[in-house]
Amino acid sequence: MNGTLIKNQLIYDFASGSLGPAKSIFASTYLYLNSKASKIGLAFENLLGDDLINNNDASLEKLKYTDCLSSTQSTNSNSDTSPLTKIVGPLDEIKWKQVYRGFKEYTPDLNDEDQIKLIKMEPGVSVPLHSHAGKEYILVLEGSFCDEYGKYTKGDIQINDQNIKHTPIACKDNGCICLSITEKDTIFYGKLGSFLNLFTFIRSFFK
Repeated sequence: MNGTLIKNQLIYDFASGSLGPAKSIFASTYLYLNSKASKIGLAFENLLGDDLINNNDASLEKLKYTDCLSSTQSTNSNSDTSPLTKIVGPLDEIKWKQVYRGFKEYTPDLNDEDQIKLIKMEPGVSVPLHSHAGKEYILVLEGSFCDEYGKYTKGDIQINDQNIKHTPIACKDNGCICLSITEKDTIFYGKLGSFLNLFTFIRSFFK
């Protein structure tokens, strides 16, 4: 489920303003890190802007040229700052919570039904084979990881549905830090699957 179509749909939904807080942060950070995706996002914004202008049912607000200038200057002044950094601060100052050896998490205080987390995996650390009841979104912020479907480096995203099972493994050189969104709980498989699913179920009561 990692084709161009599903990625472009995410970018389009962000450009149209139809995403919730968690996915908006995810998408904007993706556009910030990935220049190719950013160009696609700009094309979508221009397309949607043209549609708005040509929509006779939409009344256009009268703006002074100074309003446009101040808006542009404000956007450019923050162009070197990641959208995620504005929410959680610098990655090297995050207070991580260890889930198991070599695997840490940080959950931003965000009011949204989608669960957004930062994940830090030490070099060579893996996540047991799993899938999700809903979609899973992963954006690599630093380092890289690989699974049964390929290798993902800084600025890459992976979008999985309930039909995808995978075993992410952090690169052996630098590990990885990822931004992740899960719409539903994780479902684990293998020898420890039942135990991990029970652990996930119990954790859901303390979110």
